[in-house]
Amino acid sequence: MTSALDTAAPRPDTGTDTTRSCPYAHQAPPQDPSGPLGLLDLFDEGFVRDPYPWLDRLRSSSPVHRDDATGLWLVSRYEDIRRVLLDPVAFRPDNAQHAVTPLGVPVLRRLARAGFRLGPALANNASESHAGLRRLVMRFFNAQRVAAAVPVVERIAGRLLDGVRAELDATGGADLFSAYAHTLPCRVMTELLGIDGLDTATLVRWSDASLELFYGRPAPERQLELASLVGEFHQWLTELVRDPAVPADSFVGALARHRLPDGSLLDPGTAVGACFFVFIAGQSTTGQLISTVLRGALAEPGAWPRAAHDEAFAAEWVEEVLRREPPVTSWRRVTARPLELGGVELPAGAELLLMLMGSGSDPDVFASPGRMLPGRENIRHHLSFGVGRHRCPGAALARTEAAVALRAAARRLPDVRLAPEAAEAPVLGLLSFRAPLRVPVVESSPVG
Repeated sequence: MTSALDTAAPRPDTGTDTTRSCPYAHQAPPQDPSGPLGLLDLFDEGFVRDPYPWLDRLRSSSPVHRDDATGLWLVSRYEDIRRVLLDPVAFRPDNAQHAVTPLGVPVLRRLARAGFRLGPALANNASESHAGLRRLVMRFFNAQRVAAAVPVVERIAGRLLDGVRAELDATGGADLFSAYAHTLPCRVMTELLGIDGLDTATLVRWSDASLELFYGRPAPERQLELASLVGEFHQWLTELVRDPAVPADSFVGALARHRLPDGSLLDPGTAVGACFFVFIAGQSTTGQLISTVLRGALAEPGAWPRAAHDEAFAAEWVEEVLRREPPVTSWRRVTARPLELGGVELPAGAELLLMLMGSGSDPDVFASPGRMLPGRENIRHHLSFGVGRHRCPGAALARTEAAVALRAAARRLPDVRLAPEAAEAPVLGLLSFRAPLRVPVVESSPVG
């Protein structure tokens, strides 16, 4: 059964102005969350800029709700999402990386010519090979390596911020997304994983194209353009995995030499699939997190100067952004058998969209969910990195990068503020990814 959502549900008292809680709420008229279900469009600009009224209503009125437009069951309550993530047998990850928008025959042919395939590797792997692959990946993102990465992040951040500082001095304005947040994680990742000989702008372009092709709603012509870039990315990864000169102790080298439980070598296609997932998560989604962290800290009175001098506050601010406004807004699962979830009977093969962003604002779990409260008691109880067997292996590095990026920017650029045009800045609106695509800033006290 599917709830009709034909009456408005009251929003919980958040104790704060919505425009403060969600910096994009005022930029475009949101869809009417009190209207009929047909108005709900997960790709609509109004929903992307201010999804909270819809998420609140789904959670309170129809916590397991079938979206006719996508065919997905939207799961929005914290406890239901946590149950799904903790049970990968009943709720399989097979569909996690399927294209949301069906790919046309010309697109499939273009991908096939590039040898593109994404078999089960990490996020979409329910087989017995997953545990060993995950352990291998975690070796490169464990606590010791993350701690050792901090000076690397600080050094690269400093260089990028020098460029931002020069642009501010020359023009009076700069964009912290394109010049900083979007670039920093890619440079950090390539250095930490020992990737040489590739322009970071190319890697960023490939990664962004992959997200748009598989999680967006591109037109057929745009799909073809994206497929060419995704094919190039896949071919480069394949050559990298097959290169005998890649050091055995590097990330790619370890994957290429990894042995499965039966003693056989990991096939190159699966190694490429693991690299595909890690490279995108390590740069695009981390960049989206940093962009959101910076934008929010600049918008919240007192947050920017405090982040410059209070290391604990910077880390707690990142955690609150992950709870309230995570870059990965949703994730998918598919039911392995008929079962009940949130009072709704689901058939086998039902495709679920876990509304991670909505779960972080569940008032049954988080007090005053609409307010940014760094240091709240259960600050790390959000599900933005998942939970259980498929929890994001790079969570610690992403947290650390974002906190270091915030501290470094606030120290190096103490007098910047959001530019007036920030109110109209575009927002990434893919099915499972959301972030400001520009963070324009100007000097608070211009010289001259």
